[in-house]
Amino acid sequence: MYKKFIPVLFAASLLPCFAGVSIDGDAFLKSLGKPKKGANQVDYTLSGADYRSFKPETSPTPDGGIFVSVRIDHVRGWLASNDHAVLEVTLGPKGGLASAQSTIAIQGQSISSDVILGGNEAGKEILSPERAVQIGTDLVSNLTAKLLRENIVEAGRVSFPAALRHNYNQLIQAVRVEGVVVPEAIVVEGAEVIPPKPPAMSEAEKPAPASVPATPAPTPPAAPDKTKEAGVKSGADLEIKKY
Repeated sequence: MYKKFIPVLFAASLLPCFAGVSIDGDAFLKSLGKPKKGANQVDYTLSGADYRSFKPETSPTPDGGIFVSVRIDHVRGWLASNDHAVLEVTLGPKGGLASAQSTIAIQGQSISSDVILGGNEAGKEILSPERAVQIGTDLVSNLTAKLLRENIVEAGRVSFPAALRHNYNQLIQAVRVEGVVVPEAIVVEGAEVIPPKPPAMSEAEKPAPASVPATPAPTPPAAPDKTKEAGVKSGADLEIKKY
C-alpha cells in the first residue's frame, strides 16, 4: 500500500521551484501612474486617451518559469463601453523571455497578435535589453498591422498598440530574479535626460591659483639732448672773438 505513494512523492520532489523569477506588481503599477493605496489598478493618459492597467496575474509553468497576464482597458467615457486588451508573456526560470502575445477586444471583435518567440532567451540568466526591445517591436508591429485592416479610426483605439507597448516595457522592468539585483527603472519617455551636477567644492578644496612671475617695469627711454636739437654748441666748441 505504501509503495504506491513513493513514486508520487519522489516525482513531486523533482518539480522546479517557483521562487526563482517573479513580477513586482506594485512597481509595475507605479511606473504607469499614481495608483491609490492598496489598489490593484492604475489610471493614466497616453496620447490624449485614457487607459487603465491592472496588477499582473502570474501562474507557474512546468519548467519553473511563470506565465504573466496583464489586463489593459481603454476608458472611453460614461456613455461608451470600454475596450479591453490582454498582454501575455512567458518567462523562463532564470528570467529569460520565452514568448509574448497580445489581444485587443474592440466592439465585441477580438484581434490577436502572433506569438512572438524569444528564441534561446528563456535559458539565459536574464533577458537582454536588445532582445526585449526587438520582441516588443515585433509584437506591436504585428498587432498594428492587423488592427489597420479593420478600418478603426478612433484615436484611443488607434493608439491602443502603443499603450500595450508602454505596458510591455514597464512589465519587463518589473521582472525580478532571485539573487539578481534589478536597479529601479528610470522613465525618460518624452523627457530630456539631464545628468546630475557635480557637488560644489568648498573653499578649502578649490586649487590655489598658479603664481605668475612679476613682470619688470619697462625702462623709460632716455630723454633726448635738447641742446643738440637746438643747434647749441657745447662748452668745448665755443669761440671767443676779439673786438
